[in-house]
Amino acid sequence: MTRSEVILWQHLKGKQMNSYDFDRQRPIDEYVVDFYCKKLKLAIEVDGSSHDSEEAQEQDCYRQQRLEALGVRFLRFRDEEVRHNVEAVLEAIAT
Repeated sequence: MTRSEVILWQHLKGKQMNSYDFDRQRPIDEYVVDFYCKKLKLAIEVDGSSHDSEEAQEQDCYRQQRLEALGVRFLRFRDEEVRHNVEAVLEAIAT
């Protein structure tokens, strides 16, 4: 896990987020998402600089569309966002 993923996991594990159970590095279909809540069908991705290229963004978009077609909702956060403003990230997840 990246540093940002570790930070976010510290707030999601153990049903800390509104008593919802989150898994990390959860396989769904042929993909793996950073965090997933089965009950909410919610995937959370933390995107670092490796997601900045046009090719990576196209792959992310395709992957997200495939999983959304299965009923999975997505929230995406930038690596810096998690590291520097985790409270805002947690608030966005909670709503």
